[in-house]
Amino acid sequence: MKLSSGDKTLQVVIYFLLVLLGLATLYPFWNSAVISFNLGLDTAKGGITFWPRMFTLDNYKIVFQNERILDAFLISVLRTVAGTLISIFFTAIFAYGLSVKGVIGKKFYMIFAIITMYFSGGLIPFYLLNRELGLMDTFWVLIIPTAVSVWNMIIFRTFFMGLPEGLEESAKIDGASTFGIFFKIVLPLSGPVIATLSLFTAVYHWNDWFSATIFINDAKLYPIQTLLQQIMNSNTMSEQLSIAAQGSGAATDALSRMQSVTSKSLTMATMMVATIPIVLVYPFVQRFFVKGVLIGSLKE
Repeated sequence: MKLSSGDKTLQVVIYFLLVLLGLATLYPFWNSAVISFNLGLDTAKGGITFWPRMFTLDNYKIVFQNERILDAFLISVLRTVAGTLISIFFTAIFAYGLSVKGVIGKKFYMIFAIITMYFSGGLIPFYLLNRELGLMDTFWVLIIPTAVSVWNMIIFRTFFMGLPEGLEESAKIDGASTFGIFFKIVLPLSGPVIATLSLFTAVYHWNDWFSATIFINDAKLYPIQTLLQQIMNSNTMSEQLSIAAQGSGAATDALSRMQSVTSKSLTMATMMVATIPIVLVYPFVQRFFVKGVLIGSLKE
């Protein structure tokens, strides 16, 4: 269809606004990356925008030589991998149970699950529950309380209900059990939904800093986002890193480098280390986004 001059003008304006919106969204991240590669003392003078004025890797050397940050990074990786696998498994199997015809009480469980989306017991009951379960100050308190997501369960359930009934009936005739149908037929057909919801879950686990702040006292179990949040709230980051570096072989080198870096440059370098891994995951599952979410959200 041939566009009129008015449509072409409108199209140009829309593209222009989208480009501006994209640049406004990307610039803070780009500027943070630039500052992380710039000499800290030079950054303090201001004027760092699109490119490093005095390029250096000292900020990242200090970050990667700090055992506390490396431990927090490892905790984040373990939490993201384990939390995503456990959450997707239990959420999918819960959704499948609510999608199978003939399951007694599935309407009650569905309503019960949806109620939890709108009404929460609050932080204090949640805290007391975790304490009574013995999860306080453990790695599992970051994973088990969020093992089942009702929102993701609804998407899974809707997708499972859209699968042809003939597949399950044929499998039953061949002698397949309910678990056999779930693992050998349903899950292999749910690739787009699993990929999309896995990304959502992984992003949640990677970015969540609040849970560790409330439920964990042992600093060795802090994920990197919680550590980063504490660092950004602290005005004495250099002191913290100095204390953390003491007793390690890198203490002397780290302290000498701190003469040329600042809290801001170290914060930006830590933020890049905490952000880039999860950003790199997006390109691998981006193609599943639209297909996965729409399939799971539409119901005839």
